[in-house]
Amino acid sequence: MPQLARLLRARQAYGVSLDSAATSSVVSFGWAAYGLLTGQIFVSLATGSSGFIFALIALFAVRFGRSIKEIKVAPFWAVVLVGSGVLFGKQGLGIMLPVSVLAANIPQLWVAYREGNLTDLSLGAWALSISDGLVWGIYSLIQQDFSIMVFALFQLTTSGLIVLLKLLHGAKLRHASPA
Repeated sequence: MPQLARLLRARQAYGVSLDSAATSSVVSFGWAAYGLLTGQIFVSLATGSSGFIFALIALFAVRFGRSIKEIKVAPFWAVVLVGSGVLFGKQGLGIMLPVSVLAANIPQLWVAYREGNLTDLSLGAWALSISDGLVWGIYSLIQQDFSIMVFALFQLTTSGLIVLLKLLHGAKLRHASPA
């Protein structure tokens, strides 16, 4: 929600990865399916609503300046997840979904590293993403769900790196501007 609010407020999308938002939507809906298949309704509810929010972020990122041509991983990953689910059911999704956080977050990590202007990248959204990894990590320990556990580890790592890059970018800007 913080990223969506920031886009709507700024009406620009500097530093926001459209591919990450679109891929995160695909991945979230994949987790919602996994939750249904494994009888974990809270996983389905939480991740299904996240999928909708990520889809809105992608839509508004395009509306506010990102090029649709930036979407590269999302369609490929949608095929991977649907194929895994159809061919191997919950076991297939359980293997592919933890890796999905890398497919979703690495494009944002790349944009945060490469672009000079991260103004519209929400620090709050990625700080929440770190807490998301912590919460799902605790949940995975309680439920003994290895797939969610691996996801949580990848989420913590990639989100932490994105937060670090955003903070470094902000410090660079503060240092460059006269006091």
